[in-house]
Amino acid sequence: MTKVLFLVNFANIPITVNPMQDNKNEIEQQINVEISEEMAEGVYSNLVMIAHSNTEFILDFIRLMPGVPKAKVKARVILTPEHAQRLLIALKDNIRKFEDNHGDIRQAEDPDFPFVNFGGPIGEA
Repeated sequence: MTKVLFLVNFANIPITVNPMQDNKNEIEQQINVEISEEMAEGVYSNLVMIAHSNTEFILDFIRLMPGVPKAKVKARVILTPEHAQRLLIALKDNIRKFEDNHGDIRQAEDPDFPFVNFGGPIGEA
């Protein structure tokens, strides 16, 4: 079972994830998030291309198969710069929590991994 450790609230709406909170100063609003069976299956991605303009970040999630010269974008997520920054904060927080429970995430040393500039701005990871 997947546990939600951090909810990235892009809508700037006060949300209560745990209704047992004691902070009565916040406006509490519960949301009911629904996910279709197809969406719940998820999409596997082992490569992300990130591009940006002055108004948005575009994340293309790609499945790259070894030895196959062609890959397909499996999902595209478009975010405002503010929401991209919130996503970064949420990812950092969740990685810290993951490593607290499971130890440091080791980066595989794969010199053959294709770090390629696909014609857009060069991003840094």
